[in-house]
Amino acid sequence: MTTTEQEQLRAKAAAELERARLRSAALTDVLDDDELVRQHSPLMSPLIWDLAHIGNQEELWLVRDVGGLPAMRSDIDELYDAFKHSRASRPALPLLKPGEARQYVEQVRRKTMDVVDRVPLQGRRLVENAFAFGMLVQHEQQHDETMLITHQTRKSTAVLHAPDPPKADGNVLPQEVLVPGGPFTMGTSTEPWALDNERPAHQVHVDAFFIDTTPISCGQYREFMADGGYERAELWSEAGWAHRNKANLRAPLYWRKDGDRWLRDCFGVVAPVRDAEPVVHVSFHEAQAYARWAGKRLPTEAEWEKAARFDPSTGRSRRFPWGDDDPGPEHANLGQRHLRPAEVGAYPAGASPLGVRQLIGDVWEWVDTDLHGYPGFTAFPYQEYSEVFFGPDYKMLRGGCFGTDAAACRGTFRNWDYPIRRQIFSGFRCARTPGGGELG
Repeated sequence: MTTTEQEQLRAKAAAELERARLRSAALTDVLDDDELVRQHSPLMSPLIWDLAHIGNQEELWLVRDVGGLPAMRSDIDELYDAFKHSRASRPALPLLKPGEARQYVEQVRRKTMDVVDRVPLQGRRLVENAFAFGMLVQHEQQHDETMLITHQTRKSTAVLHAPDPPKADGNVLPQEVLVPGGPFTMGTSTEPWALDNERPAHQVHVDAFFIDTTPISCGQYREFMADGGYERAELWSEAGWAHRNKANLRAPLYWRKDGDRWLRDCFGVVAPVRDAEPVVHVSFHEAQAYARWAGKRLPTEAEWEKAARFDPSTGRSRRFPWGDDDPGPEHANLGQRHLRPAEVGAYPAGASPLGVRQLIGDVWEWVDTDLHGYPGFTAFPYQEYSEVFFGPDYKMLRGGCFGTDAAACRGTFRNWDYPIRRQIFSGFRCARTPGGGELG
């Protein structure tokens, strides 16, 4: 790697670290100390835990490991170890107070920037292509999305504001498109900041299938509800029906009935559900039940990625549905520019070669695949990032949402959660296997 290339990487790493920190500050500075230390939901940490955890992970990886500098606050390592303490138990820990947490993350960042300036970006896998810095950028942005979820759980005055996303372009779109059968390249071996579970690139054969052109809208989901979708056990898996009964599910999270209309709480603003928007805050079980009601199914992870990346004209897999360029505001609803999904059919510039829209951004999309490693998977740089979660307990989500930053979203990026989770910004689209004669 040339000196110029190293300097370009340093500049990129520094800029991305700063951009992530500005978002972290915006999500925490807007609240007083009482709100920062409060647990707004047992599913979420206090916001101040997330902020100090961001700083602690940065100290562990960039200051101590990459930079080789002495520990700054080894006494708090266990407090901010996500595997040592459940989210529900974190408010009882002797956490740093908001002022202390802010001071700590600022001190860590000053040392990190010195490390960015001086450490050679070669000779060790962790620093090649500035990977360690990219990993921590993604870590902070992922926690920023987590903090955004916590803001949604708050039962108080709205403090976050953003303009509405663009509307659909008005063109009548087909309900579904046919993705041809055959092999494609899934995953990546070349994306410099891709995480271990995205690697390595490998060939996967996928039979022909139909996939919805857009995510399922609130209006479509209300039809499912009106047709007794939550009362018909035959639409649900055994586990899904058991959870539906235990949790008394009747509608997406944050929806409530007001006479003959449905209202939705969106970051403290309660307003009628917008039928044209993708449904959000639904679990895997709800998505699966809807798909069965519609006579379809959820796509597999391989199907989703083929729809998002495969270009039939060239036979290659793109980085994103629209090509290899990084996401711009014309491509996708990412980065918390807006606080809700765009209408289904928006972002025509972000469509795949086959015309599938909004595969990136707006809502995370549930797919019917358990979390697993790809053939040849190697944990890096630590097992706890993804390998410890492999197995049937988690279902995959793909594509990012309006709260996902572009630095933490690629056509290969993989997310996962328990199939009962709804506080995340999750939606879905349907797929189906072609019937007799549909392939000619």
